Amino acid sequence: MEVPFFRPEIGREEMDEVMAVLRSGWLTTGPRVKRFEEEFGKAVGAPHAVALNSATAALHLAVEALGLQPGDAVLVPTMTFAATAEVVRYLGAHPILVDCDPVTLNLDFGDAREKLRALRSGRLPARIPAGARVVGIIPVHVGGLMLDVRAVEALAAEHGLWVVEDAAHAFPASWRPAPAAAWQRCGEGTSAVSCFSFYANKTITTGEGGMATTSDDALAERMRLMSLHGLSQDAWRRYSGGTKWDYRIQAPGFKYNLTDVAAAIGIHQLARAEELRIRRERIAARLSEELSDVEELDLPPSPPDRIHSWHLFPIRLRLDRLAIDRNAFIDELKAAGVGCSVHWRPLHLHPYYEETFGWRPQDLPTATAVWERLVSLPIFPAMGEPEIAHVADTVRELCRVHRRAAASAAS
Repeated sequence: MEVPFFRPEIGREEMDEVMAVLRSGWLTTGPRVKRFEEEFGKAVGAPHAVALNSATAALHLAVEALGLQPGDAVLVPTMTFAATAEVVRYLGAHPILVDCDPVTLNLDFGDAREKLRALRSGRLPARIPAGARVVGIIPVHVGGLMLDVRAVEALAAEHGLWVVEDAAHAFPASWRPAPAAAWQRCGEGTSAVSCFSFYANKTITTGEGGMATTSDDALAERMRLMSLHGLSQDAWRRYSGGTKWDYRIQAPGFKYNLTDVAAAIGIHQLARAEELRIRRERIAARLSEELSDVEELDLPPSPPDRIHSWHLFPIRLRLDRLAIDRNAFIDELKAAGVGCSVHWRPLHLHPYYEETFGWRPQDLPTATAVWERLVSLPIFPAMGEPEIAHVADTVRELCRVHRRAAASAAS
């Protein structure tokens, strides 16, 4: 059996909506994008939603709108995808890489404070000017498990930082600060700007796409302006009637707009978002149940004060119990027909951050150690029972076959 790492679920409603867009003659940013923005904003409880062609675009526009300047510094988790830090570099600022929590893989707030102290005292191991002004933090909800929003708020308040959430994995996801408290949705006032992804393998998809949400009128206006060349009005407003044909360039903006073709898919994905999340949650529960007694593994956490989006199902190999390394384990998974990946090689272990800033493996020891154990297993809403069983059985068998003799005797 072949189980892909991910298989998007596109229904008849999405297909019909795309065909309606194609027949309409208006393919780029227009009425479907406006509808998608309005409905997504309602879904996360945000007054403003700006549809874009990627979450990277959302992150870039967010930090630009917040006034990030060359020479500034921003706290960024090392355990993340390229986009989270590269948008800081787009504006000539410095990402200060922060280690991860060993259980959740989300940002370690103790290490964040230590990095700030080290920068102030001139002891930061990276080549970042000692006088660099730290202005913000970009936390990531790894795999769709929301981090502690109160801890983010406390750190930001303590050091006068703005917060931009990389919520690429976290729709729909929620958290609550106490058992009796109300659930708070990701994007519902949890940061200055929350940035979501609709890439092909995300929890809902538009093929390529993203969304920036905010409760700040000025930030929303700036991001919308800069998303399309800094023009005073977009093509749909100019040609659909009600406004004049003319426009003004108000700033040197970017080409980050989402198309109506993409939004047509997103509208109906959004309508099924909670249904799709529940199905991923059930698959995660099945995988956890099937693998709970495999002593060579650590399974992803699912704390009761979080509603997990389950974009990823990352297991961690206990390499001290296995006579095989992570890369060989992945090769054998793939040979058995199980698609898989790794999320992620930490940023400080990539050539750019090593060579440009001088980050070393020992500067972020938890991420350095844990990434060598990580394997992301398949999880997607259309994953059937035979596929779940094949994934679990394959992982279990590989652990049995490659169990260290000493570990086997001890057990």
